[in-house]
Amino acid sequence: MTTYSDKGPKPERGRFLHFHSVTFWVGNAKQAASFYCNKMGFEPLAYKGLETGSREVVSHVIKQGKIVFVFSSALNPWNKEMGEHLVKHGDGVKDIAFEVEDCEHIVQKARERGAKIVREPWVEQDKFGKVKFAVLQTYGDTTHTLVEKMNYTGRFLPGFEAPISKDLLLPKLPKCNLEVIDHIVGNQPDQEMASASEWYLKNLQFHRFWSVDDTQVHTEYSSLRSIVVANYEESIKMPINEPAPGKKKSQIQEYVDYNGGAGVQHIALKTQDIISAIQHLRDRGMEFLEVPSTYYKQLRENLKSAKIRVQESIDTLEVGPTPG
Repeated sequence: MTTYSDKGPKPERGRFLHFHSVTFWVGNAKQAASFYCNKMGFEPLAYKGLETGSREVVSHVIKQGKIVFVFSSALNPWNKEMGEHLVKHGDGVKDIAFEVEDCEHIVQKARERGAKIVREPWVEQDKFGKVKFAVLQTYGDTTHTLVEKMNYTGRFLPGFEAPISKDLLLPKLPKCNLEVIDHIVGNQPDQEMASASEWYLKNLQFHRFWSVDDTQVHTEYSSLRSIVVANYEESIKMPINEPAPGKKKSQIQEYVDYNGGAGVQHIALKTQDIISAIQHLRDRGMEFLEVPSTYYKQLRENLKSAKIRVQESIDTLEVGPTPG
């Protein structure tokens, strides 16, 4: 594992503030949003569809803490872009939006460095104010929308209104207390991690935050390599992974195969109390991956010589929280 202390020069303009939102392109936006609300503790935030004047795309926006997810679906069968994306990738992340300062400057610098500008800066407004946007192309079919709020006070973004319906079950379910997006992982085909991570360093003036290679992250059967890039303030972290050779296919390669190329593999969500969060998620019916007992046996051995001290009970972590 390698950590990096050199952030490079602080950008004079064009500051990246934090993750703004993550947009999923899905076959059924309402159903997908409902799953995250019922199973993971999100709440409806905003809506755009036929009722608001959007004739092509319907979007349901949900929020928990500072985490905002947008689920969008095509309203018409002739929406070729969204249709082809679903055929190739299935339901998944299309866009990772960053809230920024001086969108124009960021786009100008990215263009000078060779980045593909999917959409040049434009402004949208409603009665709550103005927002400036731009869209950049990153790995695979994934994009980054830059969001610069110009004293905007609306619930989400121009064009969105309050949700048109309420789920009466949600107030009766336990709170999960998920707070912010910690990081978003992008999986790449073999030998493409370096170029994908370099894109952020070159075009967005991010820096290397952390990295590991296949000698450090491996099992008997598979391994991976990873480079984590971050903005200057390190409020945005983007691990970029690629598979490494092993006896069996790496989980990274499996993702790339099933996704039809590079894309967002997972989104890490931060909580102050992971034990309670897992308990409440399970109470809501959320399923978790089964972890073999050998993992916890090895963990106990490793912690004996580690400098860190885990406050939570390893026994509780292994068995899982008691159902509520």
